[in-house]
Amino acid sequence: MIISETDANWAADEFINYFKNFTSIEDYLRYVKTELVAQTNQLTPLQDEFFNEDIHPEEMEFEIKFIGNRFEQSLPQEHYNNLLAAVSSHNNESNIPGRELRWMVYEKRTQLLVGFIRFGSPTINSKPRNIWLGKPPNLSVFNRHAAMGFVIVPSQPFGYNYLGGKFLALLCVSHFARETLNKVFEKDIALFETTSLYGSTTSASQYDGLKPFMRYKGLTESKFLPLLHEEVFHRLHDRFTVLNNNTPLTDNKASSKKMKRQTKMIASIKKSLKDQDKLNEFNSVIDMAYGLTQKKRFYISDYGYGNVREVINQEHDKLVPGQNWDKFHLENITAWWKRKASKRYETLKKDGRFRNKVELWTDDTNIQIIR
Repeated sequence: MIISETDANWAADEFINYFKNFTSIEDYLRYVKTELVAQTNQLTPLQDEFFNEDIHPEEMEFEIKFIGNRFEQSLPQEHYNNLLAAVSSHNNESNIPGRELRWMVYEKRTQLLVGFIRFGSPTINSKPRNIWLGKPPNLSVFNRHAAMGFVIVPSQPFGYNYLGGKFLALLCVSHFARETLNKVFEKDIALFETTSLYGSTTSASQYDGLKPFMRYKGLTESKFLPLLHEEVFHRLHDRFTVLNNNTPLTDNKASSKKMKRQTKMIASIKKSLKDQDKLNEFNSVIDMAYGLTQKKRFYISDYGYGNVREVINQEHDKLVPGQNWDKFHLENITAWWKRKASKRYETLKKDGRFRNKVELWTDDTNIQIIR
């Protein structure tokens, strides 16, 4: 779509003024998170919702609470979104197209929250996945057997004191999770995928050290532009909608619609700018913004099956349990975590590094993002 020079210059300046303030992905995430928190209207303090006890891991028991009114005795979506927004460094989208499953995990004895999980359909393409499989998969077969973890976020200080991120990741790859996903997604799940929030910024993630349950398979090749924050994005898209005969740039039900709309706006600006200096400035800032994004660390789990790759590649018809199958039962995974978490807990206590403060973005916007 070609737009007027006036509109093109205005839209270019919106992008330039937004992205020129960031020099790293941490700058971007902190800005977006701070803006989001400033818009929240939290009437009651949240600290009392989250786990902040001094309990040995061996004494802990956990309870998974389902989110959404399709489940019995579930918690509301809004409750999940509000509490996650207070904890997570990432700006998590509240409305996601496609099938999904959300959990909140509580320590049973205290009934305090230790973390958040959200499963969904996996991304369409992934270089490390294709390398592991040996070729791009048949997507209809792949989607029948795969799920992805989009949110695996421990509350703090549970994450720090007790390897909480690892515990939540282990829950995702338990047979309990697989069987639940089979019911909710109406599939035959055998492969779990997730990525770290940061790739090239840090050489480690909460998913490392979890063999045989999860394994690192390389860095993604995803190169994408960070999304504009809500206010700026809507100001731009509202104008482009008017210019497009009052029609949104993509269907309102399209997947990744915000990214697709942003991409179309950038293409339109580039085609419409006649001032070469302004075009050069715009291209320079957009190129810089692309550099903010990271290659992410990519991890998979086969849920203890021995032939997931062969089934997805249509070389085998039936999934077969492998030698590690029994390790993936929920009680065995929890016992494995308790041994690891006990060592962590005892070391922190001995060294005087055990933390006793709940970390919430609604209280402090200087939270350490990259740990």
